[in-house]
Amino acid sequence: MAIKTVSELDIAGRRLFIRVDFNVPLTPAGGVADDTRIRESLPTIKYALEQGARVVLASHLGRPKGKPDKKYSLEPVGVRLAELLGIDVTLTDEPVGDGARKVVNDLRAGAVALLENLRFSPAEEANDEAFSRALASYADVYVNDAFGTAHRAHASTAGITRFVSAKGMGLLMEREVRFLSKLLGDVERPFIAIIGGAKVSDKIAVLENLLGRVNQLLIGGAMANTFLKARGGRLGRSLVEDDKLALARAFLKKAEEAGVDVLLPRQWPQHRSPRRFLSSGAR
Repeated sequence: MAIKTVSELDIAGRRLFIRVDFNVPLTPAGGVADDTRIRESLPTIKYALEQGARVVLASHLGRPKGKPDKKYSLEPVGVRLAELLGIDVTLTDEPVGDGARKVVNDLRAGAVALLENLRFSPAEEANDEAFSRALASYADVYVNDAFGTAHRAHASTAGITRFVSAKGMGLLMEREVRFLSKLLGDVERPFIAIIGGAKVSDKIAVLENLLGRVNQLLIGGAMANTFLKARGGRLGRSLVEDDKLALARAFLKKAEEAGVDVLLPRQWPQHRSPRRFLSSGAR
């Protein structure tokens, strides 16, 4: 591949900025409810530590709307990561600033710092140049290992790359890219794609690109509601992108013309609610 992987980069003793995806669900008590995404990042982080890199991790968590919000702090993520790695992880008190810079500058080889939630600043999603430069100042080498957010033109995924010369992708990103690349060649049929997400606008380009390749598309997640409504469904108070209904209708028409079955979740009849069945011990 044209993009270098972390194993092809010189990272020994250098500050390695890894964009990870630690956007994990939290428990009501504030712990990590599902650490799958943290575990998926471990191969890249462990490799970096074995090479003696000074590791700087960055991620977003939830939607704090561009300002600090304790509910979306990465503190519980840092605690869980430290448990999984078996070493201390230092969490900065802000994504950029004097405090974060001091933590990064004080890192020794084989140590890990975790920047506080990137979305505590509106500059992250705005792909602000100054914010991108600030993040880049923490990096001798940049690696993107956040496959789930790689499509977003944010400061930590796109902006930073303009200001760091040595860059590449992590082991998780490499695995995903290699797997998906196989789907661009000859594949066994029937070829069925399952796509989820919240917004039609985020996935419509992917869906349209798949039309010429797949036999069936299974659409789930909240964005399925928009397609259901486009087909005449009644969604009540469910999340629907009403401004994307025309787009959804146009896509469904294209799919029909291409002979691709689009399967959506089944709706409960409007006149009755789902029944709840109890075991004999719960009566």
